[in-house]
Amino acid sequence: MELRYCINEFTGLPHIYDHGVSEEEVEWIIANAEFEWHGNGDSIVAIGRTPGRKLLKVIYVPDEDNEGAFVITSYRPTRKEVLAHNRRMRSGRK
Repeated sequence: MELRYCINEFTGLPHIYDHGVSEEEVEWIIANAEFEWHGNGDSIVAIGRTPGRKLLKVIYVPDEDNEGAFVITSYRPTRKEVLAHNRRMRSGRK
């Protein structure tokens, strides 16, 4: 899947870098999300753990042909989001 990233207008780098997230981590989460749901508009919210066990939330919009996506942001979830994620995982919901 070809990914494009929202760019920080001041640094010229992907916005995810502002949150300490790498492109490889985003790619991993999109491909291996533990849980995902539809966000606002056409966006998808994916949450999961990287191979290094870092829990990340990724918000992206898939292309119409599903061959690629535009990554809006990615960051470590808040404590409240982590607790909700853990409850979902315990209950077996995906």
